[in-house]
Order: sequence, then C-alpha cells, then structure tokens
Amino acid sequence: MPKKKAPAKRKPRATKAKRRTSKRKRNPILAFIIGIFRWVFRLVWKVTWRVTAVCLIALALAVGYTYTTLPEVSAFLDGRARGSVTLLDRDGEVFAWRGDQFGGVVTAQSVSKHLKNAVVATEDKRFYGHFGLSPRGIASAVKINLSEGRGPLSGHGGSTITQQTAKLLCLGVKFEKSQWESEADYINDCRRGSLGRKAQEAIFSMAMEVKYSKDEILSIYLNRAYMGGGAYGAEAASQRYFGKPASALSASQAAMLAGLLTAPTRLAPTSNLKRSQDRAATILRLMHEQGYLSEAEMKAAQTDPAVLSQAAEAQAGGYFADWVMDSGPEFFTRDTTEDVIIKTTLDQRIQKAAEDALKYTFENKVREGSKAQAAIVVMSADGAVRAMVGGRKSKVTGAFNRATMAKRQTGSAFKPFVFATALELGYTSGSRIVDEPYCLDIPGSGRWCPENYTRNYKGEVMLTEALKQSLNIPAVKISESVGRDLVSRVAREFGIESDLAAGPALALGASESTLLEMSGAYAGILNGGSSVTPYGLIELRLLGDDDALMGTGGGIGERVIQQDAAEELIYMMNQVVNGGTGARAKLPDRQAAGKTGTTQAARDAWFLGFTADYVAGVWMGYDDNTPLKGVTGGGLPAEIWRETMVRVHAGLPARPLPMTRREGGIDEEPEEVFEPVPQTNIKPESAIEGILRDLINSGEVRPGRSESGNDR
Repeated sequence: MPKKKAPAKRKPRATKAKRRTSKRKRNPILAFIIGIFRWVFRLVWKVTWRVTAVCLIALALAVGYTYTTLPEVSAFLDGRARGSVTLLDRDGEVFAWRGDQFGGVVTAQSVSKHLKNAVVATEDKRFYGHFGLSPRGIASAVKINLSEGRGPLSGHGGSTITQQTAKLLCLGVKFEKSQWESEADYINDCRRGSLGRKAQEAIFSMAMEVKYSKDEILSIYLNRAYMGGGAYGAEAASQRYFGKPASALSASQAAMLAGLLTAPTRLAPTSNLKRSQDRAATILRLMHEQGYLSEAEMKAAQTDPAVLSQAAEAQAGGYFADWVMDSGPEFFTRDTTEDVIIKTTLDQRIQKAAEDALKYTFENKVREGSKAQAAIVVMSADGAVRAMVGGRKSKVTGAFNRATMAKRQTGSAFKPFVFATALELGYTSGSRIVDEPYCLDIPGSGRWCPENYTRNYKGEVMLTEALKQSLNIPAVKISESVGRDLVSRVAREFGIESDLAAGPALALGASESTLLEMSGAYAGILNGGSSVTPYGLIELRLLGDDDALMGTGGGIGERVIQQDAAEELIYMMNQVVNGGTGARAKLPDRQAAGKTGTTQAARDAWFLGFTADYVAGVWMGYDDNTPLKGVTGGGLPAEIWRETMVRVHAGLPARPLPMTRREGGIDEEPEEVFEPVPQTNIKPESAIEGILRDLINSGEVRPGRSESGNDR
C-alpha cells in the first residue's frame, strides 16, 4: 500500500500582540514618539522618587531632632508668663480675679468626659486618627479660603488639636523679657501664618505625636488654652465661670467652655451670656452627631443651658478690686509671677447695697440721659472699706475710679474739721458767733467777702446751728480765729493728704480731696477722734502657703482730738441730719450724723456721714467739671447716702451714736469768742498739743489775731 502523505504543516497565525508589533514596526514615527514619552516618564519617576526619598529623610531628621528637644509633658502644662491674683471677701469667698488665672493641672483623664468630648467634637473630630496633620482638613480649609476670596493660608487653617497645641507652645520657644519688647510681641510672633512657619508647625506637631500620647497632647491643650476672663486652662475657666472643678462639669457647661476656644474674649459668658449659650447649643449638636451624646441628652442640655456662678455673675467689687491691686505691692499684684491669694475687707452684701442704691436713685430721681456720675465708699470706723463704687457702671475692670482717683473740691464737707479744731481748743456746741457780712484783705489778691449759700445772715448763732445750716461766715471766722495752719494740720492728721488751700477759703472746702480720703477722715471722727488709714487688704499669701506674706496695711492711728470733742462734734453733725442741710439723709430707724458739701457753681456735690456701725461717703458731679443743675449735697447725694445706708443696715439692730453735748464752755462776746485757749488747758494725750505749741512758739498763730492781722 502506498504511504499516506503527511498533512502539510499550517503556518501558525500571528497573534494579536505580534500583529500589533508588526504594525508598530511598520510605523516608526509613532514608535519613536512613544519611546520618547517612556524615557521621560522613567526619568521623572527616577528623579521624583529620589527627591521624595530625600525629602522624607530630611523630614524624618527634622522630626527626629525636634523630638529630642521636647521635654517631659509636665513641663508644658503651665505656660503663663504672669501669675494670678485671686481676691477673697471678708468671709473668704472669691469675688474677683486678676492676672493670668491657672486653676491647676488637669489631664484628659481627670476632666469631665463631657469637656474632653466637646473639645474633640468642636476642634478636631479626627484627632485620635491622624498623625498630627489632617490633609483632608487642610484641603477643605484651602478650598474655603479660596472660595471666600482670601489666600490659601489666610482665614481657615484646618489646624488639628496637635497643631493648635504646637502654636500654644510657640514651637517650644519660651518668653524671655530680654528678647522681646513685650509679651504681646512674643504672642504675635508665635501666631505668624507664613508658609515657613506652617512648615515648622507641622514638623513640631509630628514630633509631638511621636513623643507624647494623644491624651497627653490633649492634656497640654486643656491646660494651655486661653478661655477668656483671664483664665488659662480648663480648671481656671471652670472655677472662673461656674465655681466648680473641671472634673464636675455638666454637658452644657463643658460645651460652653469648648465654645470659648475659637473666640475666648468675644464669647466669654461674663461678656455676653446669651451668645455663649447659643454657641454651646451648637456644640451640643456636634457632640450628638458624633455619638458623644444621645438625642435625649442633647435636648436636655440645650433646654437647661449653663449659667454663671454667683460670684462670676455678680462680678462684684470691680472698682474695689482695682483699688486693692493698685495699692498693694506691685511684685505681688500688677506684676506678679506667682499665684497670689488676697483676703480683703469687702462685704459683698454691702457692695450690692451700694450698687443697688446708686442704680435706684439714677433710675428714679435723675433725668433720663444724664451724664452725671457718682461714687460711693462704705467703711467701718477703723477704715476697713466694705464697699466701693467708682461710677455708674459697676461691673468694670480697669475703669476710672471716681472714689479714689478723682480729686475734687470738698465744699462744706470740709467744715467738720474747722469745728473739730475749735472744740478741741475748748469751745462747745453752745458757743456763739455772729453770722454777718464779713470781709478780709488778702495780700496779693485784694478784698475777699464770703457769702452764705442763701445770701442772708442769721446774726448770733451757736456753733451747732452754724454747722447745721452750713453757714459760711461763721466757718471762716472760726478758721481765721484758731489759725488756718492749725485747721490744716488737724485735717491732715485725720487723713486728708491732698494739698490744702493756703487762703481763708480753706474753711469753705476750696481744697481738693478724694472721696476715699474724706470718708476715712469722717471715720476718724466716728471712732472718737483718732486718725484712720482706709484699707482693703487683710492678708496676702501665695497659693498653697498657709503663712501670710503681709497683713493689714491700714487702720486706726494716733489720736487727733480728744474723745469728748469728737463726741460733741458727732452731736453737731447729728443735728445736720435732724433738720439741717442733710435732712434728706435721715434714716428711719437709727441715729445718723453727717455733712453736706456743695462747691462753687455746684460742680461737686457731697454727702458724708455715719451711723454707729458704718461710715459712708457719696460724691456726685460730671467728669468734665460741668456744673450740676439743681443739685446740692443735701439733695441727690444725701438721698443716695440714705438709700445706701438703709440697705446696708437691713437686719442690723439700731445702736446709738457715741455723741454728747457738753455744758458750759467759752461763751464770751461774739467778737472775742474765738480767742485760742491757753496751752495748759489742752489735754496731754491730744495730738494737737504739740502742733499748737509749735505754731504759737513760732509766731504763726497769735492769741486774739488772725493770720491776716485782723483783730477779732
């Protein structure tokens, strides 16, 4: 059989890949272009990954180096440049804060869970998932900034809590007075937003993420963040606004504190509580959306928003606190680097009484829109200041204090010191003087003829009547008879340190003084004739120390006039209130004594007086010295005084004034009445004894003659 012929081998078909290859080979131009692109891509890739690797290595080295410079977390918890001052009232209750408050170190574990959750929900909801930077947050911030017409780095920053903490730490640079013009310059430098600064901030943030745990970073943030009202850190803010530790905050309170982080000054609840509550409501909603609160918990917290503590709401004694800070040692008050506790004489009940009295009077008895101002001081007889109102706006800090800073003419409120001098020299409330036209020739000034306020004359009157009706002629006659220098010395001994007028108008209150000085001088009359230095500081100590660094800086000093003279002067001043120029100050249930004062053209109106328990002074006028219209010391100031003292004495038993009325005394013919008493009649414990002896021996005061040489 013939052999079968083997089938012919078929030539395999070209695969698609070979066909494409053959086609490429058939298109050399396209192949060349593709090759060029491949070569460029390989070159770019090689350069890119090498550059990226170099950058990553450089970044790692920078982060590593920064890591080595970071201290233990405890070193970053309190970064204040200044210390704090906490002021306590007479009962030991906090009523004011000054300086940079730091309530103590807290941690993310020790604070209320609501505060921790509120901060994370508000400031950085991805905090526990990122490495210190949030690319998504940065991209979102850049997009928002560009859409709002700003630069990519201007406005929203997309900062994480870690980045914010890095900024609070000023990237580890500490404040040194020798390197910065002020703390403000240091802070402004820390907050620079340049690209280079952002890069440094990113490196520092990543180093912190390596060095510290997330909760440690959050702890630094909770201790460093400024939360308004001078409070740095969660503990200080919690105590400042709510009077409780940060560990005990409710959801609504925590939300309010978290809301302060974006704008601590504007959103502070002491500035605008409603605005703070609205912001807190938004944060509570965020906490619910992120699973930190149930819907029921959110609604309950929004329905019952956080409110201020009693001390924070009252913002009591702003003027008083400023005065204590200004009068205390600078290195422990205005410029302290320590945390200081100051116990003061303030009585918050009396402070509120004074504020309410002033508000009531202006709302009900002063025309609407009046720019007139007023000030009130209330103190005990030993000079312990219990209340101070330096103006109509009471809830202020650092404002002009009209009780301590405004030096104004005292008018007839000065007359008690003229009469005190006469009584000390042996005259009595029953001694007589003639109220009549009276003129003096003043060297260099010409003839001076004072007039009474009513421009009429009473004839022969007793000293009590002269003071009761505030007659000018008798006051000048008495002053000229006993000697102006002696009157000035008595006033100074009682505590009026301001310069006193040298001319005969001294007796009519031509000199200027502050309300605090005048109130202290009247306290000297009440306590029996001894000088008084007003004081507000009882004790100063450092936080954590039991021993005080300093104590009371005022109180009762040396005797100025005898007690019987002081008690008779009190009787005469009591008559001023009982039917005299101060009748509108009369109290319904207890004895009171005082004196009115109205200066020329009614630019200043005063009423100062006391009960057996308290001294109070009231001044009223305009800051620009504009004359008051229809106001005298016996008018609105007396009514403010009365409203204040009625409130101050609410619930206190009535006590009689320490007053007497001596019988007899010098009672010669009017023109000879005020001849100085011989030295032997002055009691040895009197401070005037030496003063009078010096003046008579020097020839400055001569029996029977005034300093101008006119016979009596």
